[in-house]
Amino acid sequence: MAKTQLTGRQIRAARGLVGWTVRTLAEKAKIHANTITNIETGRYRGTDETLAALRAACEKAGVEFTNGKRPGVRLKG
Repeated sequence: MAKTQLTGRQIRAARGLVGWTVRTLAEKAKIHANTITNIETGRYRGTDETLAALRAACEKAGVEFTNGKRPGVRLKG
């Protein structure tokens, strides 16, 4: 199954679900905090590798990214 394309809003929402700051996600994903902020605000799309690292860190914490007409996030149940 193909992975959904992550949006900045999804990343910000995922952080909120698990109670992480930008700095915490940066440490977990090994990505610079400014890069995450730029992705979340739409100033930067992010490379495939960066988005994969962000996805992996969030999924490890129990986040599931959803697809469909309105992409979203939820905690795995």
